[in-house]
Amino acid sequence: MKIRIVSLLASVAAGSVLASPAAAQHAGHSPAEPQQSAEAQADAKTKCEEEAERHRAMGHPVADGACEPAAQPEAAMDRSEMDHSTMDHGAMTAQDGHSGMTMPVDAARPQASPESHEGMDHGSMPQGKPAEGAMDHSQMNHGEMGQAEASSSMDHGQMDHSQMNHGETPSQDRQGMDHSAMQMGSDDDIPLLPPPPEAGSGPARAAVAIWGEEAMNEARRELVRETDGGMRFWFQGDRLEYRAREGKDGYLWDIQGYYGGDIDKFWFKSEGEGSFGEPIEGAEVQALWSRAIAPFFDFQAGVRQDLTGPERTHAVIGIQGLMPYRFEVDAAAFVSTKGDVTARIEGELDQRIMQRLILQPRAELALSAQDIPELGIGAGLDRIEAGLRLRYEFAREFAPYVGVSQEWRIGDSADFARAAGEDPSVTNCPSSKHLAQLAA
Repeated sequence: MKIRIVSLLASVAAGSVLASPAAAQHAGHSPAEPQQSAEAQADAKTKCEEEAERHRAMGHPVADGACEPAAQPEAAMDRSEMDHSTMDHGAMTAQDGHSGMTMPVDAARPQASPESHEGMDHGSMPQGKPAEGAMDHSQMNHGEMGQAEASSSMDHGQMDHSQMNHGETPSQDRQGMDHSAMQMGSDDDIPLLPPPPEAGSGPARAAVAIWGEEAMNEARRELVRETDGGMRFWFQGDRLEYRAREGKDGYLWDIQGYYGGDIDKFWFKSEGEGSFGEPIEGAEVQALWSRAIAPFFDFQAGVRQDLTGPERTHAVIGIQGLMPYRFEVDAAAFVSTKGDVTARIEGELDQRIMQRLILQPRAELALSAQDIPELGIGAGLDRIEAGLRLRYEFAREFAPYVGVSQEWRIGDSADFARAAGEDPSVTNCPSSKHLAQLAA
């Protein structure tokens, strides 16, 4: 009997000891209370209604009753004073353990800290759902809201933006715009307006008071020369040669120049050749009127006077200019006072090896419509001359050169040369100075 009594007392004592931790843990738990007091709920409702009015003012549809309080969850226990640091919630369900307990959310949040839930297993806790009565912004259009206003006064934490399309705001929706008729920077859009009344209202020749009459007159003359082409003089000694050749060495000159403007010029030319110690073999001078007929070509007409042999004067008509690929061409036809018709074509091309080292091939053809025995000229192709010169431009106006040239008499002209004791084929090694572009 004593043994049974002792066993019963031990069982009661053990049960009391085992039950005390749970009793201590749940001490202070009060029956379920509402999550918020009536005053707090009224304050929240007022704020919600103010927010709803703000949205309505911005044109956003807000359903009536959106600010009604959410349905209260079933009564639960008050867990505000519970110590969860040593509790294992891993196997608890929503109905087990703390079923019926309620912990005020607003009261618990300020006391929350990383240390208050150490050791808790929330892996199996159900995820929270948005409270009923929250505002649904899925149909709202925030495109016209000011960014600063929306960010500072609205709380979008509970908003559902899943159905909202922020990509088609009024400022960015340009899909319907037609840019085909727009002309950016078109000259037609610039109005041609008369100058303002102030233009030209100052005194005439006001600069004279500052710079003086003499200085301004010189400036005006310079302006005329630079802008309208003006009248200028240009001279070029194209070829001034010493010719080393078999027999007696010879010489040659070929000079030209003009005076005039851009369109009309007076052009003069002179050329001739001979051997040292002998009379000049041939010399002529031309006086021509030249008029520009294209950007790179002049039409020329005038007279030519022979200075050696039987005196003859020729009427001249021809063209001179720069062909494509920079071939310089000078072609002219002559009609003498004796009725003789002849022609001459010259062409040359500058091939720059370096900036100052230039190789120049050159060719000349002479033709005649009839035999002229007294001049040693045969009908048809009278003479061919081809040469190659290499010059170095120490300055653009001074360029010595060396080279070689070959001259052939053709047909009847060759016969006339042999009859006069001359060789119809002559090779020359010219060495000379090239004087170019002396202008004023």
